[in-house]
Amino acid sequence: MGKYMPSPSPRRQKILVVSLCMLLLVLLPSSCLAATHEYIYTLIDIPSDSTTYRLTVSVTDTLYEYYRSQDHNLYNYDFSRFVTPDALKPVADDLWSIYSNEEDFANGVLMIVHQIPYVESDPQKYPVETMVENEGDCDLYSIIAASIMKAGGLDVVLLLLQYHDHMMLGVHLPESPKDARTHAYFYEYEGKKYYVAETTGGNWEAGWRVGECHESLQNAPAKIIPLENYERSAPGQVSSSYIIPAASSIFMSLSTNFAVLQNNVEIRGTLSPSLAGETVTLYVSSLGSPLTLLATVVTDSNGQYCYTWYSPPGGVHSVRAHWSGDDEYSGADSSTFRLVVVPAEFLMVGVTLIFFLGILLIVMLATRGGASENLELNLADFPQDF
Repeated sequence: MGKYMPSPSPRRQKILVVSLCMLLLVLLPSSCLAATHEYIYTLIDIPSDSTTYRLTVSVTDTLYEYYRSQDHNLYNYDFSRFVTPDALKPVADDLWSIYSNEEDFANGVLMIVHQIPYVESDPQKYPVETMVENEGDCDLYSIIAASIMKAGGLDVVLLLLQYHDHMMLGVHLPESPKDARTHAYFYEYEGKKYYVAETTGGNWEAGWRVGECHESLQNAPAKIIPLENYERSAPGQVSSSYIIPAASSIFMSLSTNFAVLQNNVEIRGTLSPSLAGETVTLYVSSLGSPLTLLATVVTDSNGQYCYTWYSPPGGVHSVRAHWSGDDEYSGADSSTFRLVVVPAEFLMVGVTLIFFLGILLIVMLATRGGASENLELNLADFPQDF
């Protein structure tokens, strides 16, 4: 029988795992994020006018990744939880700068979604995802439109036409739509008229307006879904502007890449351009977990920010900073920095392990060098003439 070899204790296993994580942290560089995604949408000030505007919407990778990491399961027709008004509020603000009433505003929103290519999609997605991927179907269009209209202060509901496997939007207006080219269709809900807003179509300039829809959908039975569970506050926003925004950048650093449990870590950085009073969002993910909000901080008069992370939990964390941008500058993401947090005893073992690995590497290189010299000497002993 073979000799019994006891397995390592759980404590030793933890020490080994943490030590290896620390070694990987030393060997692997911090990662950089891809460029900001930008999309241009064409608008006209009112449906019958010829004055056009070009609205540039920018989305950073961090904001896109944040929504991609969220739960996408649909529970009991709760489409409203995918509605994110705060994330798209800059778009709504820019629309109000060219529109003077709710009907024109709503038609402007329809122009935007009519410019997104139609591709059937499953599962559900958040508006930021749909805008970055630049494709969607009726429910994704409706969720984007609902987000922008809600951000603009309009009273909207989602209209699920189950028999037709279709979704539209319902928009409450103070009076019947004046720009509808047909009879203005609507649904009544809680004593209010919600005029239909068809988000599909593809023809942004001559597409469906508020009150209009395909004849097969006129007066079709619909399940009315109020926006009761929409996202109240977003960790970041898209940037929106009628000019091509200038590039921005954001830098971040950690006071240490190795921390002992119950110790604090300071996160510092600078926004370029050096704007004061701007909100910077800090995100963290731990060992492949979804990206989560760590904190929001405000830049000082020099565009600098600082945050103290009190007693971060043990593990390997990836930290990054994000600025949403404004009407002059597109948003920006910092590089991702890794932070290892361990108990003090684990840190000592890890440092010792790295030290001995370094010595082992030096010995191996020295041994290989000595072997090469011996080989050269042995070759020199052979006669050169045959």
